[in-house]
This record gives sequence, C-alpha cells and structure tokens, in this order.
Amino acid sequence: MASPTDWDRRVHGSTEVAGGLDRAAAILDAFDATHRELTLASLVHRCGLPRSTTHRTADRMLRLGWLDKPGERYRIGQRLFELSGLVPIRHELREAVLPFLHDLHAAVKVAVQLGVLHGTEVLVVEKITGHRPMPMLSQVGGTIPAYCSALGRAIMAWSPPEAVEAALAGHLPARTPRTLTDPDAVRRELAAIPDRGWAVEREEGNIGVSCVAAPIFGPLGEVVAALSVTGPSAAVRSERAGPPVQLAAAAASRAYSARR
Repeated sequence: MASPTDWDRRVHGSTEVAGGLDRAAAILDAFDATHRELTLASLVHRCGLPRSTTHRTADRMLRLGWLDKPGERYRIGQRLFELSGLVPIRHELREAVLPFLHDLHAAVKVAVQLGVLHGTEVLVVEKITGHRPMPMLSQVGGTIPAYCSALGRAIMAWSPPEAVEAALAGHLPARTPRTLTDPDAVRRELAAIPDRGWAVEREEGNIGVSCVAAPIFGPLGEVVAALSVTGPSAAVRSERAGPPVQLAAAAASRAYSARR
C-alpha cells in the first residue's frame, strides 16, 4: 500500500499537471482568426490569467514549440501545426475530399469550402479561393454559425433531431437583414433540403454573397460534413450551382467511405 507521502505526491503532481494544461488551454484559446499575434499584455487580457502566470506558462509553451515568438508578439507554434495534420478530420476527411474540391472550384470559378458541424457552429476544414480573394469567409480552422450557413444547413438537414435542436438553441442573431433568425423558419428551410438535394444561403451572412452546399456521407449513410460554393450572388444561383455541388459531394462521399 502506498504511504501517505507517496499518495500526496501523486495527487499533488496530478493536480499540477491538470492546472498547467488548463493554463496552456486558456492561452491557446486567446488566439483566433483576428488575433493571430499577441503581445504579452494582450495575451494576459484575452486569456484572463495573472501576468506572471501567463508569462511563465507561455515561456514553457515556447520551449515545447506550442508557441512561437519571433519578436515581441506570441503566435501559435509550428509543433501544433504539425500535430494538427494528424487529427482524423483533417487527415482522413480532408484528404479524401480535397480532389473534388479542386474539381468543383475549377468548374464553378468561385470559392469552395469543406466544413463539419461542431455544436452550434460549422468548423471550416478546407477552403479554396483561387485568385479571387474573399476576406469575408472564415479561415481554415475558423467557424461560422450553422443556422445561417449553407454548410450548416446541408449537414443539419440529415442530422438527428437532437443535433439540430442543439444547433438552433439560444439566440440566433441577424448577421444581415436577410438572416433567418426564427428557429421554426430555419426548420422549414431544413425540411425542404432533402428533396432539393442541396442547401442554399442567400446573403444571410454577408450582403451580396450567396452559398450553395451539399452533404457528404460516411460509410453507414451518416452525414459527416458538407462542401459548398460561395461567391457573389449574381454568380452563385442555386439552379446552376446546385447540381455540380451535389455531384461533387456524392463523389466525395464515395471516396471518403472507401477510405473508412
């Protein structure tokens, strides 16, 4: 049987590790698409930790490669980028779907995206914009609201009811005057998607920008993701963009299912 001293050491050591991970997580959460580089003062403000704790933890993360600091500002380190490539959603899903994203982009000449549902939001796994920049689109690794995005609706239309209700829970803010903010209105939109084969978002996220998306299914017929085309509303019309998006999603579903 372990002595009290050994037991105390184990518990204390475990607590220290957990506390250190929580502090590192708070620091990592301080970074996002609009805060890619942070001074120490900004990092302290955004992570909510004391200055000395932030500095000490960040210094340890620098040595581990979790953070980088080429000058006076911290940024996400190379080691985390290397590890991110091992995440199944990036390694398996992205690798299976990427060729079809390229084909779709070549066909429609507007931005294409791949996303997965994550609670109330869609996580952007991949994006191809070509030579036409679209700064209003989320970066890879960023998120967009599921309720008012074609990617989110394409996934929710084939998701279990509990996933849909979770995505529609809480306040649904209007991002533009066209945004559907009534959960019942969103549910009616979702109900129409399976017959049509693709989801549509008309200037609900950004005025002048529309999106068409179709679901990607796994080997058991479960929805796992969606791909979309996004561009100026005059260029992205559902009757023209819908069929190629649906075909690309179907081909991507077969490729992903074969890998699984």
